[in-house]
Amino acid sequence: MRLIHHGAKAGVTGSCHELFVAAGHSILVDCGLFQGEEGGRQASGDLGFDASSAQCLIVTHCHIDHVGRIPELIAAGFKGPIYCTQATAILLPEVLEDALKLGVTRDRARIEQFLTQLDDQLVPLGYSESRRLLEFAPAEVILRFECAGHILGSAYALLEVPAAVLSPHAEGRERARILFSGDLGAPFTPLLPDPSVPPKVDVLVVESTYGNREHENRAARRDRLEAVVRKTLNNGGATLIPAFSIGRTQELLYELETLFQCLGTNKSGALARLPVILDSPMAAKFTSGYAHLKSLWDDEAKARLSEGRNPLNFDNLVIIDSHEQHMSLVNRLAQKHDSAIVIAASGMCTGGRMLNYLKALISEPSTDVVFVGYQAEGTVGRAIQRFGPAGGWVDLDGERHTVRAGVYTLGGYSAHADRKDLMAFCKAANPAYVRVVHGEPKVQRVFVRELKISLGCLGDAASDLPSD
Repeated sequence: MRLIHHGAKAGVTGSCHELFVAAGHSILVDCGLFQGEEGGRQASGDLGFDASSAQCLIVTHCHIDHVGRIPELIAAGFKGPIYCTQATAILLPEVLEDALKLGVTRDRARIEQFLTQLDDQLVPLGYSESRRLLEFAPAEVILRFECAGHILGSAYALLEVPAAVLSPHAEGRERARILFSGDLGAPFTPLLPDPSVPPKVDVLVVESTYGNREHENRAARRDRLEAVVRKTLNNGGATLIPAFSIGRTQELLYELETLFQCLGTNKSGALARLPVILDSPMAAKFTSGYAHLKSLWDDEAKARLSEGRNPLNFDNLVIIDSHEQHMSLVNRLAQKHDSAIVIAASGMCTGGRMLNYLKALISEPSTDVVFVGYQAEGTVGRAIQRFGPAGGWVDLDGERHTVRAGVYTLGGYSAHADRKDLMAFCKAANPAYVRVVHGEPKVQRVFVRELKISLGCLGDAASDLPSD
């Protein structure tokens, strides 16, 4: 078996895996951007590997750490089909257009040229729809997507290939299966169905972001969120929540709508009137996309709609659009200390509008910073998590800011499956061989060791493999 990792090999960003089906003919699974410490080693505009063998690209979902290098891939001459789910095909152009504007060019003609080519190459598939990949004929390679429950449209990719492709893990048979997990979601995630139970496979390539820990349950996380919000309100400050534009933001809005609904008819209380400020044009755009794709919501979310409730557009919600509105709000919160919940990108505080809020408010004891997602090594978010509770400082755009704000991490809001859920997924797949990726090296090692003991399979942590 020849499986090369061009990202997410020894970290949680830059997901990109290449499976060779024959000499000079390969499948790429995801093509993501490096972030944090990993991002520092990647030159801007550089794909980072030779993609000349790639006949097609499979996209598991449209988070930037799984799709951010697609512009570089296409610029390098890749003209093959890009397979993804139907929802991802709708959301992906928006993600990449925003990434190009922020990191590459604002030339509208260049962006439109790229988006036109991307549209020509996209091949949307429905969940559970089998597609023969004709680019590998006469070899029979079949792709199927199943729900991963991570964000809207997320999927794990199931490939049926000639057994020789996965040798020696499928000896004695003509056909074999390999599963690429992408990012797996946790059960009971707001808005989304649970991940589909996988079939038995020969080889499993699985993420391990939280392979060494378990999340809080959903009820506990909502209670903790309410407690932090009430504390900030009592202190007369702001609750700052750095959140990814796709997935986490919509889950937070869903939970906050639940919180305000539970307050009942008493609309005179300060908490009931507390504004929820969504200050991210991209997040607002994807929230609208989530609403448009409500046919993919889970039964609980659909039931709310039937009750006349809208979990993504409620009375307390205020959407900030222009940069002028954004800076006016930052200054108002800094000067008048109004209470508000502010949700803004980026999720790891590596850029975006959240940085301006942090620069203005992180040294205020009345502020609380709430992390609801994974903070990669080398990001501002990880530095705040690590040094903030001890009264340390953080570097924001080259300036040192003492962290006097409260710092909280609500693990139950992670969009990733935890150790227990990952283990259940792997047991259902029951592979002969497992390759653990998309995790910090120490987490990969812990998880692969547990899998080998529990499943009796062979396996490796990608971070321990020699360089390709």
